[in-house]
Amino acid sequence: MNAVPTAAPAATSLPAAERIATLDILRGFALMGIFIMNMPGFNTSFFVEADGSHLWPGPVDRIAEMVREALFSGKFNSMFSMLFGIGFTIQFTRMLERDPEHATGFYLRRLSVLALFGVVHAWVFWPGDVLHTYAILGLLLVLGLRRISDRAVMVLIAACLVYPALSGLLRVLIFTPEMVAERTALAKAFEASNNLAFGQGSFWDMVRENTRMMNFFYSGWVNLWGTLGWWVMMSLTMLIGLLAGRRRWVQRAAELMPQIRRLTWVALAVGLGCGVAFTLIFEFNRTPGPSLIKVLGGICYHLSRLGMMIFYVLVIVRLAQQPAWQRRLAPLAAAGRMPLTNYLMQTTLGLVLFQHWGLGLWMQVGPALSLLLAVVLFWMVQVPWSLWWLRRHERGPLEALWARVTYGQPSKRTAVAASPAPSA
Repeated sequence: MNAVPTAAPAATSLPAAERIATLDILRGFALMGIFIMNMPGFNTSFFVEADGSHLWPGPVDRIAEMVREALFSGKFNSMFSMLFGIGFTIQFTRMLERDPEHATGFYLRRLSVLALFGVVHAWVFWPGDVLHTYAILGLLLVLGLRRISDRAVMVLIAACLVYPALSGLLRVLIFTPEMVAERTALAKAFEASNNLAFGQGSFWDMVRENTRMMNFFYSGWVNLWGTLGWWVMMSLTMLIGLLAGRRRWVQRAAELMPQIRRLTWVALAVGLGCGVAFTLIFEFNRTPGPSLIKVLGGICYHLSRLGMMIFYVLVIVRLAQQPAWQRRLAPLAAAGRMPLTNYLMQTTLGLVLFQHWGLGLWMQVGPALSLLLAVVLFWMVQVPWSLWWLRRHERGPLEALWARVTYGQPSKRTAVAASPAPSA
């Protein structure tokens, strides 16, 4: 690729000394949470328990499942989505200030590269990918949403909050018992083919099955309706990040500390209360098909993922204001400086551990052990690896490749890591 013209200083990345440590810590913490919430998807079919059964009936595993759902599920891809919105605002604003003529083109190219990473990751390696989602939502930010007012952003946030209730009620009205039976049978068929491809098949069997699953998620009106719910959830937190970036909430943390203290406990109450509620609702209403009580459970789930995510963010923001805690959290910050590399490394670890062509542990690790395994691998593999790499390089290997392809210039120690990327 040709080098970037000298008239395009917008391609210069942020110097490492100017990085916002709090954001790096948050990305690192989000990576740990993403690994925990994604581990079951590496080990079992996405369609497991579609008929309401329990794959892991033991009490320890049941408790671990409930803890994972209440404290981790959905909270950390939401956190990364919010960080993407903040990072977009910071980076794109800086690029516009340096070179307004080329900034939009560079950022669109940057998002296109991220989309390519995501498409390959999702359709070839793992259908739980979030990179393609972030890239496409990022395109919407660049091409339209960055120009709208804060009031309009808040209206969109409100619409995203209301959507789950409206969608759930519409499902109750539309879905017939025959449709429910058909969808359940389809999910069971996918579970069987997943078990065959991932638990007994070759690498190429895995690729074919992943491609088949992704094509399924993006075809047919019922599947697209379900996928739309996912996109709305990611849009909600990305819009919150856009607003936070515009109003410089992270940079103004010390000034906003009284409000942060109060909101921390409100977020915890909402997150935990709704987390317990949706966990119990879905545990005692496992029969397939929509119902009014499940609509309430869905609302509680969405409020829980938002409340707990905000709680985690505010606690880290408060801790990061203290130098002693910045030192303690530095290992998390190192992992957070390499989000794309570490996110895709998690997929690599998961595939090698569980696929038949790897160590072949498919469906042999229950919820309790998988939760422990994710924590151990993150702290014993990913964090040491990140610390070791960053002692020798300015940014992660895939972050450097991303910058090289985007800007057409070699990675140098004077450049910094790219803005936040993923998740799961």
